[in-house]
Amino acid sequence: MTTVCLVGDPETDLRYELLSRETAREALATYDLRSPFENSIALDTVSLGAAVSLCNDLNWYLVRFVDEVLIREPSITRDEWLSRELATAVRNDAVRREETDRFLKLYGLEDGRLVEPMYLARNDGAELPEYDLRDVDGTVGVRVTPEEFDD
Repeated sequence: MTTVCLVGDPETDLRYELLSRETAREALATYDLRSPFENSIALDTVSLGAAVSLCNDLNWYLVRFVDEVLIREPSITRDEWLSRELATAVRNDAVRREETDRFLKLYGLEDGRLVEPMYLARNDGAELPEYDLRDVDGTVGVRVTPEEFDD
């Protein structure tokens, strides 16, 4: 199962915004929704392709109400998420699965919220360094494309 997690813009109530609109509500109706982070919605799809397709279907809403789209594909990594852009590149065979671990965005996790991302480049599958921007309860790693890393 591939997990999609939509993390809402801090200015909006993501669950309300998505479920109050008929098209988004219908697109999400068949999924079991949960919230792994504050102001987020997560769901499981059958594949990476289905996850990317769902994001494409919801794009109008994602642009308006979502800060971050995270996708976890267990055949690539069980511990880290992929950005939507990286997941799309893998699905489109533009990036090989084994070449996704170089560039990362590491979020701090504070009281269930994702805070202050730190960008890191990893060499040869090395362990992630400690998150040092502030004291946090934990961290969440997100693999990103080289273009996202440079932004």
